[in-house]
Amino acid sequence: MGLIRPGITELADSPIIEVWREGFTTEGVIGMWAGEPDVPTPAFICDAAAKAMAEGHTFYSHNRGIDPLRDALVAYHRRIYGLEIPESRFALTSSGMNAVMLVAQAVIEQGDNIVAITPSWPNICRAMQMNGASIREVAMGRGDAGWSLDLDAVFAACDARTKLIYLASPGNPTGFMLERAEGERLLAFARARNIAIMSDEVYHRIIYDREHAFSMLEIAEPGDPVFVIGSFSKAWAMTGWRLGWLVFPEGLAPTFEKLIQFNTSGAQAFLQYGAIAALNEGDGFTESFVARCAEGRDIVNDRLGRMKRVRNIPNNGSFYAMFSVDGVSDTLAFCKRAVREARIGMAPGEAFGLGAEGLVRLCYAKSAENLTVAMDRLERFVSDYAEGA
Repeated sequence: MGLIRPGITELADSPIIEVWREGFTTEGVIGMWAGEPDVPTPAFICDAAAKAMAEGHTFYSHNRGIDPLRDALVAYHRRIYGLEIPESRFALTSSGMNAVMLVAQAVIEQGDNIVAITPSWPNICRAMQMNGASIREVAMGRGDAGWSLDLDAVFAACDARTKLIYLASPGNPTGFMLERAEGERLLAFARARNIAIMSDEVYHRIIYDREHAFSMLEIAEPGDPVFVIGSFSKAWAMTGWRLGWLVFPEGLAPTFEKLIQFNTSGAQAFLQYGAIAALNEGDGFTESFVARCAEGRDIVNDRLGRMKRVRNIPNNGSFYAMFSVDGVSDTLAFCKRAVREARIGMAPGEAFGLGAEGLVRLCYAKSAENLTVAMDRLERFVSDYAEGA
């Protein structure tokens, strides 16, 4: 009919969704394609939201979130990072993805480009494209020691129309973590060129060698062009709640209040009381959840390391493994067949952009029992798999 912008109709589905659709009609699949645990949200969070609903917190709320939640975000960042960030720099968002879209709407103009450090979650780049940006991907290196970032390549990809650099740390799907010295170089470049940095820190607590990952907030001045994305989904098992947060430079509260007003008008008030409980009372759950993920990581890494034809890439953050299989180049076909023939759901590397060619991602935030069964199935499948068969 010609009503819809070509840029929207031409956007490709994520290949992850293509694999997921295979699973809709296949019984008994162990799904490791999506980035979520197989445990429900803990009761103390659910109870706080239910209590708030029963008490009548069912009306519209402040665009950037209710006062007690913004105060809880201030206290959380003080406790985790030792930072004093005023509530005027926080916005609660209707999912972490909503925060990404808000940043894109605030920063991107038609004809701009963004530089994305890949492999990365495909939804980020799609959001930027929907807002008129072209994408310049800079692939990380990979090897026996894990993933590495060439910042000089990132800087070289930027030009006069570059508005934003996107990175995820810890990364999805890689588990890569930016270190402080790298962050300082990146920030100095962004300051000099007036380019925004969007730092996806959704997995900041899901790491295995320290309490939390380095945050760009630890080095950024209040006025620096740094936007940090957070989410309740991962560390507190709240994927279905669709709540996230955004930390933006000082002085931009009116901008983001306006954007939220015209996008969602703000998140449900009663759900926000569950988020407050997560921030204020959730450290014990998060610690036990990370320990559970560490057990899953050990199971998966051990099994992948012993499989013939498989090469696993070490990771120390988030809850994913990425591996290649000798002789497999079409990972979408591989993952679709794995659903049908082995009843295991994984994500094809081609979903994640440059640097993920020939790789497969699986989520190990699952029970030890399910992971053991899944690895048994995978080992048999890999042993018999022939591309094009």
